[in-house]
Amino acid sequence: MCRVVDLKQAVLAKNDSAAHTLRTELTARGTTVVNLLSSPGSGKTALLERELGLARERGVAVAALTADLATENDALRLARSGVPVKQVLTDGLCHLEAHMLGRHLDGWMPEDTRLLFVENVGNLVCPASYDLGESLRVVLASVTEGEDKPLKYPTAFGLAQLVVVTKTDIAQAVEFDEDAFRAHVQQVNPGVEVVLTSARRGEGLGILLDRALAVGAGGAVHAPVMAQQPPAHHHHHAEGPLHDHVGGPVHGHPAGQDHGPGHDHAPGHHHAPGAGHGPGHGHGTGPESGPGHTGPGSVTRAVHPHSGVVPTR
Repeated sequence: MCRVVDLKQAVLAKNDSAAHTLRTELTARGTTVVNLLSSPGSGKTALLERELGLARERGVAVAALTADLATENDALRLARSGVPVKQVLTDGLCHLEAHMLGRHLDGWMPEDTRLLFVENVGNLVCPASYDLGESLRVVLASVTEGEDKPLKYPTAFGLAQLVVVTKTDIAQAVEFDEDAFRAHVQQVNPGVEVVLTSARRGEGLGILLDRALAVGAGGAVHAPVMAQQPPAHHHHHAEGPLHDHVGGPVHGHPAGQDHGPGHDHAPGHHHAPGAGHGPGHGHGTGPESGPGHTGPGSVTRAVHPHSGVVPTR
C-alpha cells in the first residue's frame, strides 16, 4: 500500500514540475490559462461558447482546448465562436495533465493568445488533483446537480478560485436552492466568489471573461483555505485516493510565479525547472481543418499517445 501511495505522489510531483515550467513559459508570452472543471452535462461547453464569442467581439485574442474521452462534438461547437479550437481525445484517461497540455499547445496555439480556456474532461474527481499550469481554476455546477454538490466533491470545490452556477434559467423548475448551495460552497471554500449564469438567456455572460482578464492583468486571485492546509488534510477518501496540492495563484501569488494550483508546500519552496515537453503528440486533421491549421473557427484534433490510434500527418 505504501508503494502505491509513493508512486501516486511521485506522479503528481512530476506533474507539478511540468506545470511550473508550463506556467512560466506561458506567462512569459502573456498567456493566461483558465482551467474549467465540472461534471458531464453541466453546461460548461454552452457557456464557454458564448464567452469565446464575446471575447472575439471585444478583440481579445483567445483560444480553447477541450478534452473528452471520445468524439469531437465539443470542439465543433466551440469552433462556431470563430476562435482557434483544439480537441484532445484522452481515450479513457479521466483528466488532463500538465505535460499533455504542453505538448498539445506546442506549435498550435497562436503566439498572440491572451487567454487560453481549457475545458477539462467532465469529471470532478481526477482533474481536481492535477495542476495544468493555470492561473485561474474554475469549477462549474448546474442547478440540476443538487445543492450538496460542493459537499460531495470537496476537493474540486475546495480548491476553486471561482465557482460558476449554470442553467439558472431552469432553476425554479428544478427547485434549486441557491442559498443552500452558496452555504455549502462557503463551507468547503470560504470567501470564494459564486456567480450565476445562463448561456440560454445570457445571464452572467462576460463575468468569466472579465475575471480571466483581470487575473492576466495581475489582479488578486482567491486563495482557498484548503490550499493552505498540510497535504494530509487534502485526501478525501470518499472520492477515491487523491493528492491535493495547491500553490501559485491559490496561495495568493500573482499569476505566473513559481507555484500554481495543485501543489502544497512550505513557504519558500520552489519547483526545480526541467519538466520539459517531450516529443509532441501527432495531430490528425479535424473535420474543419488541415494539418496544423489554427485559423479562426478551426478545429485541430489531437490523439492521446496511449490511445492506440495512429494520427494522420
